[in-house]
Amino acid sequence: MTTKPSEIDTPGAATTFGRATTRADTLADRRSYLVDGLAPVSCETCGTEVLVRKNSTKHTSIQWTTDPARSCPIYAEQVSRGENTALLDTCERLTESIARAVEAGRIRVGSPEEGAS
Repeated sequence: MTTKPSEIDTPGAATTFGRATTRADTLADRRSYLVDGLAPVSCETCGTEVLVRKNSTKHTSIQWTTDPARSCPIYAEQVSRGENTALLDTCERLTESIARAVEAGRIRVGSPEEGAS
């Protein structure tokens, strides 16, 4: 049994049974959720850069490109108090910077499929 290159994550990768390790549509979904539509935004207070996608006015996806406890003073303060950064929704200053990026048109609101801006 052979695999089709479009169905695999790594060229030539296959399971013991000859099946593709990752299907092409799974890879497309992964890319859609984790990469597509993300735009860089820098915090106007500390300069920390994150990747942001706004699927709607209420939904914001943020991917940190650095360790927030080292790059964001708000997260660093929380860590210094022994608190868990996973429980911090996000830095209020970063949220404000994202809002200004949306207002300035640097961040698209809506999915790319909708053609929203």
